[in-house]
Amino acid sequence: MDGLFPTLQLLSLTPPGWGGALIAGLVASLELAVGGYVLGLVIGIAAAFGKLYGGPILRDLMEIYTTLVRAVPELVLILLLYYAGTDAVNQLLALLSMPAVDISGLAAGIFVIGVVQGAYSTEVLRGAILAVSPGQIEAARAYGMSPFQVMRRVTLPAMLPHALPGLANLWMIATKDTALLAVVGFSELTLTTRQAAGTTKAYMTFYLAAGVLYLAVTLVSNLVIAVIERRAKRGTPPLGATS
Repeated sequence: MDGLFPTLQLLSLTPPGWGGALIAGLVASLELAVGGYVLGLVIGIAAAFGKLYGGPILRDLMEIYTTLVRAVPELVLILLLYYAGTDAVNQLLALLSMPAVDISGLAAGIFVIGVVQGAYSTEVLRGAILAVSPGQIEAARAYGMSPFQVMRRVTLPAMLPHALPGLANLWMIATKDTALLAVVGFSELTLTTRQAAGTTKAYMTFYLAAGVLYLAVTLVSNLVIAVIERRAKRGTPPLGATS
């Protein structure tokens, strides 16, 4: 009991406790994860359709993008995109005789995670699109639907059950990838935990607390994903069922 009260004081939400800082770091991590995941989905949808239905040049460019991003370690990509990306933007503005901009850490972090997520989302969505029955797409075209209508009304809804397991896994990866941004000084949960542990020397306490917070995010995510999967699979026959 004597050791419990100092621990609770360290984790309290008000100073001198670090609980409030850890919660703020968790919120920053979730902002990064959600923003990067959504951006990655947008990139993934566009790149998947580009690889499947684009011209030779577009297909080659998308193939280079997905191959490079998946081949290079994520930490190296984060360092490269975070620093070189912001520098490239300001150099472009300088060429246009425009003043340099101070890109926020959150925006840069979302961009970095989005680019990484986009490469993996591309392959997940490409496989899901290929799993859609060609007859459904041909029937939609026979009804006179435009390519955009076919994509919105047929392809995307039909591919969703096939894509959900892979996309759910990518969401889990996105929540963990936010920790890598600690190396560039963004105050997400991992960096805040390291600062708290370094200041108080209570390393076990704070790293266990961070682990519990990450675990809580994972458990809640699993519940939400399970609900989405049940709704997406309504009306589809169970695996292995025969007609």
